[in-house]
Amino acid sequence: MSIARLSRIPFLFASLAVGLRAQEAAAAASADMATQAVAAVGSGAVETKTPDFVEYLVDLVLGLFGVEASGNTWYHWSIAALITLVFYVLRKVVARGFFALVKRFTARTQTTLDDELIGAWQKSVSAFIAVLGAIVAIKVLKLTPEAEEAFHYFKTIALSVVALWFFISTISCVLDHLQSTAKARGAAVAAFMPWIKKTVITLILIFGVLIAAQALGADVKAFLAGLGIGGLAFALAAQDTLANVFGSVVVAVDQPFRIGEYVQIGSHMGTVEDIGLRSTKLRTPQRTLIAIPNKTVAAEAINNFGRMPQRRVDQTIGVTYSSKPEQIEGLLEDIRALLKNEPLIHQDFLAVNFVNYGAFSLDIQIIYFAADPDMRKTFALREKINLALMRLVQARGLSFAFPTQTIEFSGAVAERMAAARKAAADTPAA
Repeated sequence: MSIARLSRIPFLFASLAVGLRAQEAAAAASADMATQAVAAVGSGAVETKTPDFVEYLVDLVLGLFGVEASGNTWYHWSIAALITLVFYVLRKVVARGFFALVKRFTARTQTTLDDELIGAWQKSVSAFIAVLGAIVAIKVLKLTPEAEEAFHYFKTIALSVVALWFFISTISCVLDHLQSTAKARGAAVAAFMPWIKKTVITLILIFGVLIAAQALGADVKAFLAGLGIGGLAFALAAQDTLANVFGSVVVAVDQPFRIGEYVQIGSHMGTVEDIGLRSTKLRTPQRTLIAIPNKTVAAEAINNFGRMPQRRVDQTIGVTYSSKPEQIEGLLEDIRALLKNEPLIHQDFLAVNFVNYGAFSLDIQIIYFAADPDMRKTFALREKINLALMRLVQARGLSFAFPTQTIEFSGAVAERMAAARKAAADTPAA
């Protein structure tokens, strides 16, 4: 490189400072530069491409070094590769250095929302830097009109995707934090936060797609106007879907159950696993998953077992008819004392009574309420009480009754059977 070319380097920074103004002046003064990218479209209409600032800046730098070219040279490819490398390094620095530094400050705060937001932003910001580096690197190159149009679509779509990623991750992080906070406080809205999250994200996606389509040249206003005309037909075609959506709104407002509660909806029973826009999903006792449309959920009677303050236990035991009244009275007192001394039984209501003369037993009905409504704990309590009942019956010298049948024979058949039995008894053994 000659000394004359090197002497132009001090003017480089001054040229960069007035780059934008020089671009406008050059575009107005030079007809050749203004019509550099002329494309015939359709019927022969001509479009004029204004030089991009990055492209103009590269041409300016190359011109200072005496490099003039109408197309891409190895200088252009080298600068594009260098820009890509710079943004790659910048992405690593931001992802590992900047966010690590910010996390140190957020770790000192009392809330965890800022830590969660930093974690959610890290990937989307890194993706934005990578996309921005690719865009700047491509802008260095001189593109044909067809490639320029493809680049415009790429740039719009890539930036839209990154922006949607950023907003969705932010909203999702905030709503997840609100859900965990509401769940910790026992708020009823915690069960419906997944439904709210899905609705908000869906709306963001719809608006994001519409904005991107508008940027790509689509006539979004005409599309929205067409939706108004076709709204009636859409409503008729999607009436079941709309009914399910309105049913989900009713469920969200009325809040008859929450996720994790055991309920009965119509003839279906199970644990609520998900409350969606279209259906509510239950995990049945057979471990199958059943989806019930929300319009059915809104119309059916809902029995929520998860909100029972206690669980009722109603059972009947029977002792034999050979039992004496004094034994029955003593057994009743023993059972009442057993239930009153059990801390896992709710003491507001206890019933132990001799209620019936059964077909083969004297029936004693026992009713009590488990203090904890959890089904597994109730089963454990019933097992404990049943074992204690067996000991009490045995201690009183009584026996549990079971179905028995007595057959009496009379007449000639009975006489022959008795004679045969007697003859067998009198016959000496061999």
